[in-house]
Amino acid sequence: MSHQSKNQKGFAAIAAIFLIVVLAALGGFMLTFSNAQHASSAQDTQGSRAYWAAMAGLEWGMSSVVAGSVSCPAPPGVFANNLTIDTMRVVISCSARAYTEASTTRTLYQLSSVASPSGVAAGSLAYVERSVSAVLEQ
Repeated sequence: MSHQSKNQKGFAAIAAIFLIVVLAALGGFMLTFSNAQHASSAQDTQGSRAYWAAMAGLEWGMSSVVAGSVSCPAPPGVFANNLTIDTMRVVISCSARAYTEASTTRTLYQLSSVASPSGVAAGSLAYVERSVSAVLEQ
């Protein structure tokens, strides 16, 4: 009997090492999956913040044009470049086109607002960008 037990002494160590390797691989997969979920959630939140910052910028641009406090540049271009809302950089552009209808001159203003996080480079994982636009007639 002692001869058979000598031959089987290393089997438990091999099974234990195999089990440890499998559990470590499973833990690594779970950690990677969890990190991906957290990154996705963070991008969702940043995207929502960028959207609402772009909407706020567009509202500001529309109210400024309607109130006459800001006019669109002569060539279509940017009239607010350094606007910061929360942690978002907002760029608002505007173009104006005049037309005459039934001897009344009207102006169409096309505004767009683009928001992205301040200090985050395009192409990085934390970068998001949202754009909204509107047309006003006055």
